[in-house]
Amino acid sequence: MAAPSHHTTIIIFFLFHLFFFSGHALSRGSSLSVENTADILLSPNRLFTAGFHLVGDNAYCFSVWFSDHPTTVIWMANRDSPVNGKYSELSLTDVGNLVLKDADQYIIWSTQTESTSSSLQLQLHNTGNLVLHENGQQPIWQSFDYPTDTLLPDQPLTKTTQLVSSRSSTNYSSGFYKLSFDGDSILRLHYDGPEASTVFWPDPGLLPWEARRYQFIYSRRASFDSNGEFVSSDGLGFVSSDYGIGPQRMMKIDIDGNLRVYSLVEDDERGKKWEVQWQAVSHSCRIHGICGPNSLCTYVQDSGRRSCSCLHGYKMVNSQDWSYGCEPDFKICRPDDADDEFVELRHVEFFGFDIQYLENYTLDACKKVCLQNCSCKGFQFGYDDEVGTYYCYMKTYLYNGYQMGFYNSMYIRLPKRLVSSFQQKFTVIKNSSFRCSASMVTPIMRSYEKKHENKLLRFMLVFGCVIGFLEIIGIVFFWYKSRRNSVSIEQSYFLPATGFRKFTYNELKKATRNFSEEIGRGGASVVYKGRLSDNRIAAIKRLKTANDQGEAEFQAEISTIGRLNHMNLIEMWGYCAEGKHRLVVYEFMENGSLAEKLRTGKLDWKTRFEIAKGTAKGLAYLHEECLEWVLHCDVKPHNILLDGDNNPKVADFGLSKLFDRSGIEKSNFSTIRGTRGYMAPEWVFNLPITSKVDVFSYGVVILEMITGSGPTRKKQTSDDNGEIEHELVDWVRDRIREFDGSRTGSWVEEIVDPLISNEYDRTTMENLVRIALQCAEEDMEARPSMSQVVNVLLHPEPSGH
Repeated sequence: MAAPSHHTTIIIFFLFHLFFFSGHALSRGSSLSVENTADILLSPNRLFTAGFHLVGDNAYCFSVWFSDHPTTVIWMANRDSPVNGKYSELSLTDVGNLVLKDADQYIIWSTQTESTSSSLQLQLHNTGNLVLHENGQQPIWQSFDYPTDTLLPDQPLTKTTQLVSSRSSTNYSSGFYKLSFDGDSILRLHYDGPEASTVFWPDPGLLPWEARRYQFIYSRRASFDSNGEFVSSDGLGFVSSDYGIGPQRMMKIDIDGNLRVYSLVEDDERGKKWEVQWQAVSHSCRIHGICGPNSLCTYVQDSGRRSCSCLHGYKMVNSQDWSYGCEPDFKICRPDDADDEFVELRHVEFFGFDIQYLENYTLDACKKVCLQNCSCKGFQFGYDDEVGTYYCYMKTYLYNGYQMGFYNSMYIRLPKRLVSSFQQKFTVIKNSSFRCSASMVTPIMRSYEKKHENKLLRFMLVFGCVIGFLEIIGIVFFWYKSRRNSVSIEQSYFLPATGFRKFTYNELKKATRNFSEEIGRGGASVVYKGRLSDNRIAAIKRLKTANDQGEAEFQAEISTIGRLNHMNLIEMWGYCAEGKHRLVVYEFMENGSLAEKLRTGKLDWKTRFEIAKGTAKGLAYLHEECLEWVLHCDVKPHNILLDGDNNPKVADFGLSKLFDRSGIEKSNFSTIRGTRGYMAPEWVFNLPITSKVDVFSYGVVILEMITGSGPTRKKQTSDDNGEIEHELVDWVRDRIREFDGSRTGSWVEEIVDPLISNEYDRTTMENLVRIALQCAEEDMEARPSMSQVVNVLLHPEPSGH
């Protein structure tokens, strides 16, 4: 046979190289070069790629990333020690060790493994796991055991592993945030910064059992599956908002310290994009270290984003990086620090680092104690409702400062000259502006004994007192005139700690064309259609009166919806709280309410079933997936709105109740809430109120969608002389009992809405009815949770009949 030609040799070499280095495996004695872009490993499904990833100027890390999204890196071998873009390589040595060498052949990273097997090879699996193994044997080493900042479906997080954030969006080295099991077996988010280390999730102010976590479990293991369900040995569990079979998912600890679950979804403009489906911390200013020490984290209402700022008298340490925070622009513990004063930061808290707690202290007493301690930088001052006294926390460090809807204030200690300059720099906020100041700080001036006075000074003093007296009379007169037409001043200036926009009354009046197009009406409100200045179509709900009940419902709605983010919950765009006017602005739903559609009979069976699933997902999110649990308390078809594709969104949170983790079991309700026919028996019999009240209402709504009847039906009396009202739930149970007893056939035909009689699958319908009846049980312990309902609807079991 003739020897192969030169061209044939090149082709064979190319095919050999392509086979071994572009998709299959790295065998003993082979290597991948940083200079050859074709030196990569592909998973069999071609979803993942492993190779050298550019992380800086002539700096590379050996990484695994999504093939269609090269910027989405899920694992790195040498994130803290990049290699040179010349002569660096990853090699599988003859002794079975996988090593990464820099240009000078210095070993940067290795698996520290040994094997004499001739079948040893490195492969990238379909799961994204990079595995070093012998054929048919357990892995000798795998990347799933050494995660960086990302967890893939079915990748375990154990007591020996952790997720560590990247330093920034352009710096892949290890950052300050970690997710790991703590010494007491609880999965926690840690901030490990340049100067301080703290835990911020779950809420460190709660005991473990209050956060629904279990301590000292022998097994420490957590993972989430491809459907989006996360389970941890400490009791933490949740499902993503798009739970079910479908998109590619990943869990990642982001550069801002938040833990999020992402799904890869289709985007009309950009092909595919990562979309957040769950996150651990809803208010990013609660993440410790986000702005560094001696700084304040606030929300910019117009953009909904956080903003960092140095405290007055402090300056940034690193102008390019807020994580290093700010440093004092004055000397600490000066000889003349007796002349220090305080500035007040309203609605601000600095978490942690308290050196002393003083109970039943006045504001002046707290100031005095702080001034006597050279290390005291300020104090938190507030009122304890339970004890009925004022208190203060002395602070020696000013970490994790953030501004929210606190009633308490923070007092920062500064030299007198800085307090004076602060007063000159910041002017008084006009009450009519209704805008939150960026810093919300007010100087506190101290009085001094006058040592000299003259006639001119006395004249000025008398003149000022007269002017002040006249101003007081004018203010009292104006208050008296406006008292009957407006809510209290405290209510007028209610500023919820939310990130959506605040509208003026004139803006909404213009958007609705003077409230001309009414699209809905309730007991205490009217809803109008409007077009905002950015051309978005909005539904604008206007409270009829600003009485105590109406104000309470308004505040409940904006403070509740402002914390929520789910595809099956109505999205709020803003609100107006100006004088006596109270309005809520939220997305416009083209198809109105479920009640309207049921009344007109325009919903087919498939659409009704999808509405049942979507509503269940929204309620499950409220009950179990929010960082603070929400009871809706008024679930009914009128409060389930439908968009242009008839996707459901739960709306109208005016009667809702929001609990923190320590308050979910207290059931602190002063009045009965809900709508007759949909209310659980607990309301009537004064039993503890839990999320099961919403489950009961949901069951009634499902039966209403199935039967086409309202929550009550007319029933003939035995003597045919009249009609009585019969509960829908009891009526359905009676029909089932009749067929289970003497009658033959299926009870489904007896109860189903005639408009969908030829469309449904009998097995699916029977299962749905049984779920609804179980939700509507009188005994709340017999009702399932909404997450259980979602699971049954998404994964139905065959009917027993």
